[in-house]
Amino acid sequence: MLAAVLMTVAGHAAAEVITVAVAANFVKPMRAIADAFAEQQPYSIRIVSGSSGKLYAQIRNGAPYDLFFSADQEKPAALESEEIGHARFTYAIGSLSLWSSDPNLVADGPAVLAAGNFDKLSIANPKLAPYGLAAVQTLESLGLDLSAHQVQGENIAQTYQFVATGNAALGFVATSQVLDANGSVWRVPENLHDPIRQDAVAISLGNAAVEAFIAFVKGEESRSILTRFGYRQPCLGD
Repeated sequence: MLAAVLMTVAGHAAAEVITVAVAANFVKPMRAIADAFAEQQPYSIRIVSGSSGKLYAQIRNGAPYDLFFSADQEKPAALESEEIGHARFTYAIGSLSLWSSDPNLVADGPAVLAAGNFDKLSIANPKLAPYGLAAVQTLESLGLDLSAHQVQGENIAQTYQFVATGNAALGFVATSQVLDANGSVWRVPENLHDPIRQDAVAISLGNAAVEAFIAFVKGEESRSILTRFGYRQPCLGD
């Protein structure tokens, strides 16, 4: 389902504007990155957000976006193979957390999972969502089969809602979703699952503003913004 479209313009009205399609899970850090970029460059960023699948479909149908920041690797790779997207790169590595709205439940994540003294565990569909696949890999690494407890969200946003509304006692969500949330959190060690890689592609070629923004996203200032929002830039070996 397509999320409400968000459009924001950073910088001065007279500046050249580039349009960036951004997966819904990355809108907040993208706003911060776009604002920091526009303070330093004579360009502005217009952000359009939605699910990666919907944005991918729009791009394939000719939507006038300059860049696409997906929540996964598959859709940018598909656009690249179709010669619609170019210069694909990993812009962020996501972080997985086990979260409960109960402030005492997830004091020790592996212990509460192993005990199984809860009703429902929410995870995103591992066939569609990279955070869901990471959740499955985490349970496998811990040697746990909790399929009898699981309730599956279509995406990471619905997975979060299951926990927030009490329909699940706890759930594997994106760390960025629960940085300021009430309750209890166990941040899953990255060695328990494959890296949650989020890729981007350029749709416009030969555009100086696009090239400048890509360089900024890969730079040190963006690195600190990503950390603040629960992501990180890829390292050698990721």
